[in-house]
Amino acid sequence: MSEKPRGKKISPRPRLDLTEEDISEAMRLIPGYLDITLGDFKELYHLAYQKAVERLSRAVTAREIMTREVTWVSTDTPLAEVAEAMGRRGVSGVPVLDQEDRVVGVISEKDFLSRMGVIASQNFMSLLAACLKTKGCVALPIKQKRAEDIMSTPALTVGEEATVKEIAEIFTVKNINRVPVTDPQGRLKGIVSRGDIVKAALQRTTP
Repeated sequence: MSEKPRGKKISPRPRLDLTEEDISEAMRLIPGYLDITLGDFKELYHLAYQKAVERLSRAVTAREIMTREVTWVSTDTPLAEVAEAMGRRGVSGVPVLDQEDRVVGVISEKDFLSRMGVIASQNFMSLLAACLKTKGCVALPIKQKRAEDIMSTPALTVGEEATVKEIAEIFTVKNINRVPVTDPQGRLKGIVSRGDIVKAALQRTTP
């Protein structure tokens, strides 16, 4: 169980909204006569802005936005250590690696909850309710198990050249919040989360 080295990340800048005063000032700076209203200009700007966002989503890749410091576990890591690592790092899921650093599975909070019999609504309150209704700890059935016993496999991964658009579609279709990034041999290189995509969009499209 360890972490991959962190790559340099650029903090996103705050978004600036375009106002009518901004447009008016810009139009005054253009020599000659413009036969266009403020509303037309603003609508044109926003359409162009949306197209720029779409273009960037197809051009920006996982390699550019992924987090390189990744908490991961081995297939033989005891579940107590897996849970401890996830809690310490504040993440809801971790990749599981084999002895050659290849991603062979993923463990999420949902995997823990489902193995403990908390099926209907996989969240903390459901876990608490299950604990209150039983005489013993609901985690006892999996106390002696290891990562490979409960991980979801095969792991869903993307390559370093996957675009933001492709990754966002995976998140939507699979209803997941993060995906490991691997090289052609399946070795872990980083991870992309929904938060990484939001930060990248803000950084690259803020005027």
